[in-house]
Amino acid sequence: MTLHARALVTLLVLFVCFAASAQQAPPSSNAANEMPSVTTVPPAAQPSPNFNVDAATEAYLAQIPASARARSDAYFEGGYWLILWDFLYGAAISLVLLNLRWSAAMRNLAERITRYKPLQTLIYWAEYSVAVFILGAPLAIYEGYTRERAYGLATQTFGPWAWDQTKGLMINIVLGGLLVMALFGIVRRLPRIWWLWGSIVSMAFLIVTVLIDPVYLQPIFNKIAPLNDPKITQPILSLARANAIPARDVYQIDASKQTTRMSANVSGFGQTMRITMNDNLLRRGSPEEIQAVMGHEMGHYVLNHVYKALLLFFPIIIFAGFGLLKWSLDWSLKRWGEKWQIRGIGDIAIVPLVVLILSIFGFVMTPVFNTQTRTQEREADMYGLNASRQPDGVAQGAIHLGEYRKMRPGPVEEFIFYDHPSGYSRIHRAMQWKAENLQLFEGRPSQESATAGSGQH
Repeated sequence: MTLHARALVTLLVLFVCFAASAQQAPPSSNAANEMPSVTTVPPAAQPSPNFNVDAATEAYLAQIPASARARSDAYFEGGYWLILWDFLYGAAISLVLLNLRWSAAMRNLAERITRYKPLQTLIYWAEYSVAVFILGAPLAIYEGYTRERAYGLATQTFGPWAWDQTKGLMINIVLGGLLVMALFGIVRRLPRIWWLWGSIVSMAFLIVTVLIDPVYLQPIFNKIAPLNDPKITQPILSLARANAIPARDVYQIDASKQTTRMSANVSGFGQTMRITMNDNLLRRGSPEEIQAVMGHEMGHYVLNHVYKALLLFFPIIIFAGFGLLKWSLDWSLKRWGEKWQIRGIGDIAIVPLVVLILSIFGFVMTPVFNTQTRTQEREADMYGLNASRQPDGVAQGAIHLGEYRKMRPGPVEEFIFYDHPSGYSRIHRAMQWKAENLQLFEGRPSQESATAGSGQH
């Protein structure tokens, strides 16, 4: 059976599985995994002349049921291994495509279809994307569907989940195809300095993708609509105006159709500027928590974190990656190019080798990527505390995020694997802020946070 016939059979099998799985029963309740939605500020965290940061932090952590903490620890620590398995599995796929000459066969098919080089590149990219989608399906299904449901974090049945993955594949074929056509056009026209211009084009593509994502890509997967509850929107818009954020509306996204995770963001630019909260946060978060979360997200916007990453951090990473590519591709083709039937740097069949080299680079750089993101998250945390003045809301948010993040890692563990500050660190910093601003809480009644009402609970 030829490669293309095997791929067709596999696609048909997957289609049958998707259709059958769409009839599965809905997921079981996540109650066993949820942290408490109504979080009482513990006595040790109440403002008093004897307020102690460490005692307040421990009092909040003590509110997490032992079973819930064990479950989230197991989930998050399992993710450490998945980083390794994702890398090894992806590397194996690239080596299969190269050593069995499937990549060369896909190139040959594209060349038989058309003589036009850019179109050959696009056809190959579509073939490659489908092949990787099929070969990667076993791990993707376990990691993205089976495991998420086992831990009570997914709400989709298999059919809708698979359809989301298929939509992602189609987007990758279109957007990735445009980038790959541009990059191979550069390689063929500028064989000596392709890596330099390839870096520049990749940076421009990344910037455009980040800017259009909230407006054009996210709606492909979720419904985004204005939030019309003044009890929620007025404090948020007031907070935005106080921090010079030109937002006129607050939006909600129906993330609960896919997950139980809580999140929010401030995204877009100019006329596309928007504040978005997912419906899990609206359903389960207290007013204090929602304000704390939005203060954090506004911190990302005011501190220009997206633009700093795009214009400072990622250019360095992308130029380093392309520099590594130039050296590695030359060396690899001298050793194995003939065996893999790759004709040179400008041959589209080289794509699996490119992906393999960049995956090695990304795997080694994982602590660097995580540290950069974690640093920005810590800065946004502090901005959010000063903007919202809701340290107890921060603590509640950290507890809710603890449903799928280990609350108290070791320092080396946090450095390598965490792209956000740990729950313990966030609560401790919030209580430190509260200790330095106790006068703001004097005369308030005993604080207890009830779940926010937005007409959805």
